[in-house]
Amino acid sequence: MEPIFFVHLTDIHINAPGKNNPMFGIDMTAKLRAVFAEIRTLRTKPAFAIISGDLTQDGDLADYVHLKQVLDEEAAATGIPIHVGLGNHDFRAPFREGFLGEEPSEQSYYYSFMERGLRIVMLNTQVPGTHDGRLDEHQLAWLADTLSEPAPEGTIVVLHHPVTPTPSALMDSYLLQNPTDLASAILGKNVIGLLSGHIHFHNIGSLNGIVSAAATGVAFGLDPMATVTMRFVDNSGYNLVTVKNGRMAVQPTYLPGEHKLLYEWDPAKHPAHA
Repeated sequence: MEPIFFVHLTDIHINAPGKNNPMFGIDMTAKLRAVFAEIRTLRTKPAFAIISGDLTQDGDLADYVHLKQVLDEEAAATGIPIHVGLGNHDFRAPFREGFLGEEPSEQSYYYSFMERGLRIVMLNTQVPGTHDGRLDEHQLAWLADTLSEPAPEGTIVVLHHPVTPTPSALMDSYLLQNPTDLASAILGKNVIGLLSGHIHFHNIGSLNGIVSAAATGVAFGLDPMATVTMRFVDNSGYNLVTVKNGRMAVQPTYLPGEHKLLYEWDPAKHPAHA
């Protein structure tokens, strides 16, 4: 079996053009396009790309219409499908209307797809109205049922909120709130890896022996060693992922840049940060 190679992006935080509210004064759409331009230079063409949430910054209808146009253009230029999941900055009704072309609804968005015997499960860890991450009982039951049918090359589970501890107690508060429920659902089901985002820096560990890799954001990064404040950094990155002989390998990647400090948030002084 030839290796399966794909790219994992996360936290793109784009806005529709003309809204005059770019985050940190940065054009996040341009950053996303720069990442795909680099992906097109890779010597091995990826089979697909996934984006693990925080698709937009504000999550309104115009943002998702714009997102759909951009991703359709990049998928055509790169020649690969792009699969997306939702994060805490996303809103279900405008996403379903503006991106999926469906009637707006608050129905949770999760699904799975297959690539040459490898199953990718895209979960939704949103807790609406908060930045917290949790898997509800209905979704956990769906996951267990989905995994009851084996995938020849194993399964990779994608979620927005990570499960692996970080160097910072501050950032640990942003992890999935019920990782033991996830661990129970995937126990003995040939899940070979977990991929996530949300924390805006590369962070690799494991959940009960299963490799778990968070990627830095496309829109911006965070300093993983800042333990009291949250230091926003101007960088972009993603994960290169290879599945070979039923095992997942991850190569964290950064685009060239200065990694300059954009903003420093002190939660003790500004607890209402969104």
